[in-house]
Amino acid sequence: MYSLYERPELDAPVLLLSLDGWIDAGLAAATARDTILDGRETLLVATFDTDILLDHRARRPTMHIDDGVTTGLTWPSIELHATVDDAGNDVLVLMGAEPDHQWRGFASAVCDLALSMEVRGVIGLGAYPAPVPHTRASRIVTTATERGVARLIGHVPGRIDVPAGVQAAIEQHATSVGMPATGLWAQVPHYVAGMPYPGAAVSLIEALVPATDLHFGTGDLASDAADNRARIDELVAGNVEHQTMVRLLEEQDDATFGATPGAERLDDAPLPSGDELAAELEQFLRDQDD
Repeated sequence: MYSLYERPELDAPVLLLSLDGWIDAGLAAATARDTILDGRETLLVATFDTDILLDHRARRPTMHIDDGVTTGLTWPSIELHATVDDAGNDVLVLMGAEPDHQWRGFASAVCDLALSMEVRGVIGLGAYPAPVPHTRASRIVTTATERGVARLIGHVPGRIDVPAGVQAAIEQHATSVGMPATGLWAQVPHYVAGMPYPGAAVSLIEALVPATDLHFGTGDLASDAADNRARIDELVAGNVEHQTMVRLLEEQDDATFGATPGAERLDDAPLPSGDELAAELEQFLRDQDD
């Protein structure tokens, strides 16, 4: 299922999961991954067989034509890369297209590779639309295999049933073979979930510190987030209904978390219900399919 190119000497690396095609409201996870890797030296460790994992009618290769002459095809890929964070910690990054087929086999293969490289933990990156205002920093919630991690960073209380991606399959398999696994999810305002939202990417990168002690800079994302906020403010200002919606979301947010920076722990107060979040997520998936 995969071809191994290198077996680097790594010291207890963390495996980051960031596959395209799954739930990534505001492109937050993809932006976080690209920012993490931008300008950083990486080593290609392994590639996965996309002929058996992908439906090429859904994920077609790109054909290159030069003056009417076909010069080649670029195929979608799934790759495992090695790099280090700003503190010198070893990191593996799984990136590329989310498989269409053989999820169980793929999850098993990924975890076999991770075990062979003595991975100390698996971290999935994602983002979902939520009833939150763009005027507040994006919050992070977790899906974790250890309750301590979930409480440290934050979680949705109660039970929630939502469609799963292959990253969830990898996280579950990792747990079954003794590797702790955590999903980091940025909340993106539901009314801007279909556009790039760099503020959520900032939150994901910053959440890697408490989750697994990985340190990466955020580059130009902070200024991008400020520009994005200004554009959304301008759009909202032109519509009274939008202004009312944002104000109500702000009031809900302040009532839940407090208006002061010190009152932001997600597990100190109730989040929107699981049913509400599931409804937002399912609508987002329908919109993506359209």
